[in-house]
Amino acid sequence: MKRPVVQGCCLWISGYVLAIYTELPWLSWMTSALLLAALLVIYALRLPGRQPLGALLLVVIAYGYYQGTDQRNITALPLAQQQQISPDGSEVTLLGRFASPVTIDGDRSSFTLEAESVRFPDNTAFPLRGESVQVSLRLMEQAQQTIASGWRRGDALTLTGTLRSPSPARNFGGFDYRRYLRLHHIHWLLSAKGVDQAQVQPAAAQLNVAALLRWNDELRAALSRRMDLIFPASQAGFMKSMLIGLTDDLDPDRFQQFSQLGLTHILAISGLNIAVFLGVCIWILRRFKVTKETYLLICMSLLPFYVLVTGASPSIVRAGLMSMIALYAARRGGMKEVLHILAVAAWAMLVWDPYFLLDVSFQLSFLVTLGLIIGVQRVTELLSAYFTSPTLKNTLAITLVSQSVSFPVSIYYFNQFSLLSWLANAVLVPVISMIVFPAGLAALALGLIYVPLGQRIGHLIALLNQAIFWVTDQLQKIPHLTMIWPSPSIPWICFYYGFLVIIYILWHRSYLNSQGELPVMLEVDSRKSTQRMSVKLSLLLAIGGFVVLLWMGYSPNRFQRTGLVQFIDVGQGDAILIRTPYGRHLLIDGGGTLTFRKAGDEWKIRKDPFEVGQKLLVPLLKKRGIQSLDLVVLTHEDADHSGGLQAVIEQIPVKQLLFNGTFKESSSMTTFFGTLVQKKVPLLPAQVDDWIDIDPVTKLQVIYPLETNPTMIEIVKEQNARSVVFLLEMQGTRWLFTGDMEKESEAAVLDYLRTHPALLVSERNPSATSKNHNIIDVLKVAHHGSKTSTTTEWLTYWKPAVAVISVGAMNTYGHPSPEITDRLIDANVAVYRTDRMGEVQMEVRNSGIFTRMKLWNLK
Repeated sequence: MKRPVVQGCCLWISGYVLAIYTELPWLSWMTSALLLAALLVIYALRLPGRQPLGALLLVVIAYGYYQGTDQRNITALPLAQQQQISPDGSEVTLLGRFASPVTIDGDRSSFTLEAESVRFPDNTAFPLRGESVQVSLRLMEQAQQTIASGWRRGDALTLTGTLRSPSPARNFGGFDYRRYLRLHHIHWLLSAKGVDQAQVQPAAAQLNVAALLRWNDELRAALSRRMDLIFPASQAGFMKSMLIGLTDDLDPDRFQQFSQLGLTHILAISGLNIAVFLGVCIWILRRFKVTKETYLLICMSLLPFYVLVTGASPSIVRAGLMSMIALYAARRGGMKEVLHILAVAAWAMLVWDPYFLLDVSFQLSFLVTLGLIIGVQRVTELLSAYFTSPTLKNTLAITLVSQSVSFPVSIYYFNQFSLLSWLANAVLVPVISMIVFPAGLAALALGLIYVPLGQRIGHLIALLNQAIFWVTDQLQKIPHLTMIWPSPSIPWICFYYGFLVIIYILWHRSYLNSQGELPVMLEVDSRKSTQRMSVKLSLLLAIGGFVVLLWMGYSPNRFQRTGLVQFIDVGQGDAILIRTPYGRHLLIDGGGTLTFRKAGDEWKIRKDPFEVGQKLLVPLLKKRGIQSLDLVVLTHEDADHSGGLQAVIEQIPVKQLLFNGTFKESSSMTTFFGTLVQKKVPLLPAQVDDWIDIDPVTKLQVIYPLETNPTMIEIVKEQNARSVVFLLEMQGTRWLFTGDMEKESEAAVLDYLRTHPALLVSERNPSATSKNHNIIDVLKVAHHGSKTSTTTEWLTYWKPAVAVISVGAMNTYGHPSPEITDRLIDANVAVYRTDRMGEVQMEVRNSGIFTRMKLWNLK
């Protein structure tokens, strides 16, 4: 009861959490308003039992407020018109205003449009009342980059393009773009080609919020250009991210490195930046003999400006609000309780936008801040029994508390944790926060006045940054210290924090025992000795339980004895992840992004293009807790099968690679095989040989290429006909994986098997000596369902019960061919396809194969 604001904020968050996981349609804004009035009356009349009743009402009010907000987060487009928009999109013309800065990356320009109305080809128009639409404009010529870069927030825009609904997550646990945009109140995507589709009218000069944000955009752009002059090109993006929150020019590889070492908070504007900014401002104002009341007022006035200039992310808004409240309290001599300040900031942000609660930046920012407020002083006290240096104790306490508190949220979203994170943070954070960041601010300030002066300081900072990068490079080279964790469940996270609390209580009790600070009534020697032993035993048991919890979280499927074949939707390509009943992991191909560039198109290259392996496959593998891959099978080296594997082998340990024994000359494949050799991954050319054991109930047999004991690596440009084809037997089921094999390859395999029928006989198969040794349960249809394969003879021989076609939605190749799908249906084969169903997962149990699809539900 000493912290009513903190309690109220916790109850409010509880209401939001209940609203996220449950649904009560009768609760809405109106209900919450009536209950709020009732709550005020209850407290005004000081009715008995008002505290528990008030707590319950506050939870229900928050529930209704969140649900009311969510119910109103819908498009303004009438339902009948929504239903007329095809999955491929419909041509429309949007009228509105730019609601964000225009971002240009290669041949793409993207921005948010505040749409006032939409007009369809039949000239029917509907008002959208300022609804946000995400726009992607493809630039057709390099000169169009200059035109698009001249567009500003607030300018009027008429744009013709294709309107469609954002795609939902197409893989289990994958990134849900539709949900992400909805949480930002965006329900439609508009894609257009060429700036000639846009008619732009510059905004009239007037004073309003849009004009203020427009001025802020121009200021950030001007600061960005000035920083390009002050800092070396290789470090300008790093300094922009740290100083003003601009990440467009940040090196993706450097970001990935900092992410693996748990240092991404350095690249995000947060409380640390606010503290340094205020410290610099106060120091300067004190030098000019400004009074305390005045410099506190000045700092309060500067903070909103600084928050806007640095991008106004949830973490910087949180820090800014807390700092403004603290400064106001210091000036007025009022509230000094830090937890109250944190609660006020959180409550204000959640009332402003309830969806902040689902933002990872908001969660980590408030959670770590809460942990530091509550835990650092207490843990520092406990460390006094082991260390005497105040600096060392404080550093260890901060590191221990921040790492422990943020760990579950970090692995939930990012699925990795570096065992060197504590060391990297302890060494680099003080250097960056106390030297690089203040010096960077000084270089920017002086560079605005006189560029050469800023460049001199920028050069010194660059030398220090090089040393920092050298340290991170060396830390990253240390093998086996980055752990991959599957996303934990909510109950697991609750148990984690519960164990932390129990361990602290017992540790504190043990500390009091060792200091002789027990209550007087326990000072009897025998009782004291018994209690000490009891506390230590309880502490050891709690630590043991905590370790078991971590072990279970690290490998939750350790004792699961079912197989799982996952046909991942990577668009127009193949990527199949297999978990065997004994926990082995196989990856067949890795998808890839097809790009077609010709001479003179260098301007179209994007700084951070979408790459299937880096953006989709690796995050998905990590989310599923794939700590290593026992076998990677590269069926052939075309980009739509091999492209995504480069990111896989860079970030996930691979024990061996099975490939077709050829090499396709290209820079990507040279890099790929070079990385494998550098990492000392065994390369196994595919050959028709004995069955390969994977685990006690899983083995595979290569049936194509037909070579035996290959001695040379051939250079082959056309790879489809050399695809690795193999039969997988798992827990009594049989699967045939075919890559992009063609009709000729199918005929060659059938001819070979007719003369070598024993090739398909497995000692583990109970029917090995029967006539059904060639019957399979599941066929992976070759070449995405192209008519160049999957002949009638092929289906007749294998007699599959189920076929899976891995193919991209809305692909331009016409895959799968209707001829092939009709042929499969005529053969009584159940067909699953990733373009319509998203990821297809097939679980192998003792009772059979059970299938589920991401976008379709089977009864």
